[in-house]
Formats: sequence, structure tokens, C-alpha cells
Amino acid sequence: MSTASPTPDEATTRPPGHLVRSEIAEQPEVAARILAAAGGELARIAALVRADRPRMVLLTARGTSDHAALYAKYLIEIGLGLPVGLTSTSTMTVYGARPDLSGVLWISISQSGGSPDLVESTAAARAAGARTLAVTNNPASPLAAAAEHHLDVLAGPELAVAATKSYTAQLLTLWLFVSELAGRPLDAAAGLPEFLARAVGSDDVAPIASRYRFVDRLVLTGRGYSYPTAREAALKLMETSYLSAMAFSAADLMHGPLAMVDADRPVVAVVPEGPGGEAMKPVLSALRERGADVCAVAPAGLAPEADVRLDVPTGLPEDLAPIVQIVPLQRLAIEMALARGLDPDAPRGLRKVTETR
Repeated sequence: MSTASPTPDEATTRPPGHLVRSEIAEQPEVAARILAAAGGELARIAALVRADRPRMVLLTARGTSDHAALYAKYLIEIGLGLPVGLTSTSTMTVYGARPDLSGVLWISISQSGGSPDLVESTAAARAAGARTLAVTNNPASPLAAAAEHHLDVLAGPELAVAATKSYTAQLLTLWLFVSELAGRPLDAAAGLPEFLARAVGSDDVAPIASRYRFVDRLVLTGRGYSYPTAREAALKLMETSYLSAMAFSAADLMHGPLAMVDADRPVVAVVPEGPGGEAMKPVLSALRERGADVCAVAPAGLAPEADVRLDVPTGLPEDLAPIVQIVPLQRLAIEMALARGLDPDAPRGLRKVTETR
């Protein structure tokens, strides 16, 4: 059964949070659609990029899509062995820099494809010799037109201001693209719709939302592939619950910010199966020593030091886990907003398309 988002007119008659809850619930369906469409254009573009043998990759994005770009950075550096940079578009759009980008793969990531700075910098990169690829939820967008190639994340219309289904769609599309580039089989992702369905249907969020209902400050942390999850969750909490939510890589947390952690500042730690989870062990021990209230987003059996947990299904490869890890944190952000009397469908001062230059 389809769970397509209601129209804006329908949304005005719905209770607070209905729109974003509906779009969170669509994520298993979106993943199945992306997997069914894998191949085709994605394989064609990957073949062209392989033939180019790029010397490096540059990623450009804003907001939620910037966290998808960070995820892609890990995928590409680990899976392809290429150096990757996250761009500062202002060097081109504000300061007029025009670096030599020959031999560079430039990937722009955007839900709407409408932000002027992404469009302008992508057009400039293309003119400077880069092979340009736009990854958007809108094939008719200015960004898709500015780039040489385009991948549609197939999330369908996303009406809630706080991006949810488009984020996981971006992650899966990027994973498939990098896997195609690396010549790896794509069937490792075949079970994702079921993993996402289990995460969407879990009932473990409400008690934690109640536990943190009156919290004004949170720290989120993760390592490796899971670090973008911590950053995206922090953004969702800031957008919908107006918390001061700070995200650090676990390594950076240990290099100074740990000093601000105490019993009054809860920490949400994203702990995957694999090397990233192993790297989190000393961090969790340090948090325990400081008396922090720790919520672990982790499979059963990991992070026993945590006070509470949001369970993630076991058996996910670490590089795919972020696509599922974010779902309980999306749901936590929404439930916390509702518990605080806020409407997560309409965060104050925000619009769906943010135009920066």
C-alpha cells in the first residue's frame, strides 16, 4: 500500500507531525523503488567515470544533503581509494575563484536542486574541466540542468520541511553509485527495505522522547560511517525541537569537547557493528566515567555502557547501516517536538528550499 505524502491543502487539516511521520513511514517503499531501478542510468554514469579515472572527488551540498555528502566521502575514500573534499561554494560564488578542476569528479547533492550557490558552483566546476554529477530529488531542477549528469533519488515529493525520506534516498543512491564505480555487487543492499520497515515500526522511541523532553542541550557522536548520522540527527533536533544539539566525531569529542559533558548534558552515541563500533568503545567508557546520560543507537549487545538505547537491527554492513540508523533518530526528533508542544511539520523560520549564494 502506498503511503504517499498528502498535498499541502490536506496537510493543513492534519494534526501536528502527521506530514513528517508519513514521510518517515515511506522510507522502506522509497528504498525498494531505488533498488528496483538500480542499473540503467546509474551504471551508465559509473562506466563513464571509471573511464575518466578521476584524480579526486569534490562534493558540494547544504544542510541535510551535506551530511549525505559526508557519508559519500567515507564511501569513496574507503571503497575507491580516492581523495575526497567537501567544497566551500563561497570560494566560487562569493570570491570568484576558478580553480583548475580537470580530472575531478564533482558531485552536487540537493533534495530540491534549487539552491543558487550549488547551481552556480556546479556550472563553474563544469566550465573548469570537472565531470559534474547532480544527485537530486528533482530531475527538472536547475541543478540537474547545470550538471553534465544527473541521478534521481526517486523519493517522490517531500513536503515536510525537515527532510527524512530524501536523506535516506540520497544515502542509498550514493551507496549504489560508489558500488557500481568499485565494481562491487549491489545485492548487499537487497534487505534494506525490510531493515527500514523494522526501524520505522519500532516502539522504543516514546520512552526516550519522554526522558529528554525538557532537555535543552544534547551532544551527538559517532565514528566513521556513523558520524554523518550523528550530524543529521543533531540537525533534525535543532530544526524540530529547537534544541542546542552539537554533533562531534567521537575522535573530536575526545580532543576537548568531552570537558563539557556531564550528567546534565545527555549524549546520543551511534554505535555500529564493525570497526566504527570498536572505535567507539573507549569513548563510551570515557562518557561513563564523566557520569553522562548516554543513549546508544546500536544493535542489541553493543554499547552496554549506555543508560538507554534505540535499537538498530543486527546484521547490517557498516557502510549501509547509516541508512537505517537515522530512522529512530528522525522519529525521536519528531516525538520530542510533539512532547514539547511544537509542530515538526512547520519549524519556525524555515522553508523547504533554502536559497543561499
